[in-house]
Amino acid sequence: MTDQIQIPETFPDPGAVAGKRVVITGASRGLGSLLAHAFSRAGASVALVARTEKDLKAVAGALPGPSLVLGGDVTDEDFNEAVADAAVAEWGGVDAWICNAGISPIVAAPRQLAASQWRQVLEVNLTGAFLGARAAARVMANGGRLIFTGSVLGERPRRGLIAYNASKAGLVGMAKGLALDLAPAGITVNVVAPGWFDSPLAQGWKDDPGLAAAITGHTAQRRWGAPEDLAGAYQFLASDASAFITGTVVSVDGGYLLT
Repeated sequence: MTDQIQIPETFPDPGAVAGKRVVITGASRGLGSLLAHAFSRAGASVALVARTEKDLKAVAGALPGPSLVLGGDVTDEDFNEAVADAAVAEWGGVDAWICNAGISPIVAAPRQLAASQWRQVLEVNLTGAFLGARAAARVMANGGRLIFTGSVLGERPRRGLIAYNASKAGLVGMAKGLALDLAPAGITVNVVAPGWFDSPLAQGWKDDPGLAAAITGHTAQRRWGAPEDLAGAYQFLASDASAFITGTVVSVDGGYLLT
């Protein structure tokens, strides 16, 4: 008998994704493009998914490693299944599927937000992620990784963004439910919740001195996030080092939710 933990010969390398087969939705620009570059540079094969095939080809052309270009609509059930089949045909399976595609916030008070706008945001941000997750689970082997792009606005809503707030809060509930359902298959399900990053999506807020001051004032580090601050969380959750983490939200927000 001993009270000492048995020390393994080796430890998984956090963020090691070389050789992983990774699907990234919303990969034609912004965070999706950033993740495509980060995973490709780290040795992963990446399947790039978005509606505009021309933009995807531009991203793929700048990557150092193997890639697939798959143009289509993530809200289409058959398209998600086709993405899974294409990855299997090309690589034999999928190790990580990053449900990143989403619609930018529509700024409107509840009475001014059209029902069609509400449905559109929920359809892309929530239903599209579910359809991708369901397709991924079909072709993932034991140890697969599902990662959703959430937002700190799912936990701390802002006025005028009711549909976006709801869609990102819904992702958290969905991830936790999927984590329970898919655990017996060895698939983990987690959410990365970015805070406020210096990106085209946030340009309107950055250009407004009052809004910009409010955002950085609510961020413990008193700055906007930079691209290099974000990709590591996804790579960690896609790596073998995260095998015992599921149903969790990883906030990458510089302390935005602390203040």
